[in-house]
Amino acid sequence: MYEIGLANRLGNRETNQDRITVIEDNSGVLLVLADGMGGTQKGEMAAQTLIDVAEEFYHHLPKPITDAKTLFNLILTTAHNRIMETCKKEQIINPPGTTAVLCLVQGDEIQWGHVGDSRLYLFRDGLAIFRTTDHSYVEELYQKGEITRSEQDSHPRRNHITQCVGCLPQLPSITMGKGKTITHGDVVLLCSDGLWGALDDAHIGSLLTDAPIDQLVDTLAERAETSAYPHSDNISIIALRLKSEAPAQTGDEHSEVSLELSQPLTEHEEPQRGTGEKLQQAIDQIEEVIKKYEDEFDD
Repeated sequence: MYEIGLANRLGNRETNQDRITVIEDNSGVLLVLADGMGGTQKGEMAAQTLIDVAEEFYHHLPKPITDAKTLFNLILTTAHNRIMETCKKEQIINPPGTTAVLCLVQGDEIQWGHVGDSRLYLFRDGLAIFRTTDHSYVEELYQKGEITRSEQDSHPRRNHITQCVGCLPQLPSITMGKGKTITHGDVVLLCSDGLWGALDDAHIGSLLTDAPIDQLVDTLAERAETSAYPHSDNISIIALRLKSEAPAQTGDEHSEVSLELSQPLTEHEEPQRGTGEKLQQAIDQIEEVIKKYEDEFDD
């Protein structure tokens, strides 16, 4: 069994270009998150196209899904082509795009694929034992050893992504995860950069308590919005927590799901950030766990 929580906030933006959905049946659940490209025409159209295509494919394929990578590839390439076709039809000169994170959960097995800088995390006991690697300019610089992790946050091109669904004629390069068995209490978290850009991994993990998952995602979204005020981006979160080793069921035992769309904050509230020795200890601990699991979770 599992429980699911969702949050979707406007932040300090005029429009919300993020889209999220949870598509569930007796065999499992598909989690989908899309962050429409800001600064382009109709970014929300690109994100919604991805959501629509995901729902279309998942509902019509036989279950259980035996080849998640093929499913992800079909969804992402079809969404890309539809975005470009819509732009051609509507004579949109600068085609919009969207990031994408897809996660298929069947029983206690998860598989994922992503494009762009929206992320999938796996938290265990509050520690981020895995996260996807961003398709971004600053991530490439980091991988080459040209900048440090801390320098990524302040780099002038930190929001420059290198892969997206839509935008360009060529199909995006999709990163597929190897898949993993999750255990009781694990939290699978999908989010747009409105969350991880405002809160670091240690801060996110510290807020993943034993409270109901819908309360946790609301707390995460509120803390991110407050932390980034008055420049908060759209914030979208999907979190799934495994409650037992038994396969998930639907019907009367449907997962708990909540969805919230909030207006921009009108007052600034200082976030409760961890500092000093405790924060450093948490960071050191996370690094040790990531090193331990990096071979298993290499995506």
